[in-house]
Amino acid sequence: MDLNKLLERAKAILLTPRTEWPVIEKEPTTTADLYRNYVVVLAAIPAVFGFIKGSLIGIQVPLLGMMRVGVGAGLAGMVVHYALNLVQVYLIALIVDNLAPTFSGQRSMPQALKLSAYAFTAAWVAALAQILPWIGPLVGLLGAAYSIYLFYLGIPVMMKCPPERAGAYTAVTVIVAIVLSLLIGLLVGGLTGGTGGMTSPQVGSSNVQFDKSSPMGKLEAWSKQVDAASKKMEDAQKSGDAAKESEAVGAMIGTALGSGGKVDALAPDRLKPFVPNSLGGLPRTSMSVERNAAMGMQIAEAQATFASSGGPSLDLQITDTGSAKGLLALAGWAAPQGEKETATGFSKTYKDGDRVVTEEWENSGHGAYAVIVGERFTVKVSGNAKSIDDLKRAANEIDLSGLEGLKDVGVASTD
Repeated sequence: MDLNKLLERAKAILLTPRTEWPVIEKEPTTTADLYRNYVVVLAAIPAVFGFIKGSLIGIQVPLLGMMRVGVGAGLAGMVVHYALNLVQVYLIALIVDNLAPTFSGQRSMPQALKLSAYAFTAAWVAALAQILPWIGPLVGLLGAAYSIYLFYLGIPVMMKCPPERAGAYTAVTVIVAIVLSLLIGLLVGGLTGGTGGMTSPQVGSSNVQFDKSSPMGKLEAWSKQVDAASKKMEDAQKSGDAAKESEAVGAMIGTALGSGGKVDALAPDRLKPFVPNSLGGLPRTSMSVERNAAMGMQIAEAQATFASSGGPSLDLQITDTGSAKGLLALAGWAAPQGEKETATGFSKTYKDGDRVVTEEWENSGHGAYAVIVGERFTVKVSGNAKSIDDLKRAANEIDLSGLEGLKDVGVASTD
């Protein structure tokens, strides 16, 4: 994967589509190369930033307050959303290819796939704005509209249809795309319950280097890791060994999610000791600890309730994000920090050393305190209390340092 080429292509298709489509039309490419070098990166934006918004930042629901999807469910939804986005690009290409004769165009699946992939660029890039309050949905809508315009400009070039029929061709395809998007939303919702114009410097150039700890340095390292993981997956597929292929898929997903490779989540017996017998002076009344796997990615979660008879109660949730731990590292510098107060309470996000903390409080006496530990684990205490400080003290009764000490357990070597 050449990250510089990816950025230049995205810039060109967004800013100068009329001249870029003829260039794209003449480029030889394969489905694997198109996905590996472009689609797998940009198609991840809506899923990743949707997770950040829905599970880490939260969604303000009118009259109801701030809503967050649980980290476990949010991660599962993110993986499914990402996979379905990849599938959607190919399905739309199939439809475009089959509709070509109807609109006096020429069938060509490679050209249809390029049309589908590059036209989605605006919508994918606009999804970065999901984390912005109020303006985020508007930017997303504008991105979708611009993707339709890109598609309209590209159809006559890529599918050789008469320009006067491009409008109808686009309209039919857009209707199908809307239906597919709705289906994706329903599938993800059912599971969870819930910048253009970049110019040089050239990322990856021998003349320009970014500090490895900087966001751009991490992005450059990530692109190299994804490229290496994709090659290993191709080799595993060619070998015909189902076990190797499954392991390679898990490593590829882990790398794409920023963890550097496959990460085995803690086994239940390793996570269970972090759930105390009492919390905030309340005895434990129930507990469950489990580890689940999907698409080569593991997530472990411990849940417990602490309550007194007829009195207050607290809920504890400890999550090991496994191969998706890279997202929590991203949250360490991407999640906005700030505070919001209303007539009924407040919410704020801030950094406490290397940890990201979120506090929510309702004046009725209910709140939640959540902290990201070791860029891998999340610990959340919620329930009724006298103040947010009580919930914070309860969370600090958990052995957070001990949990942080396990951040490298199960991390596969990238050598």
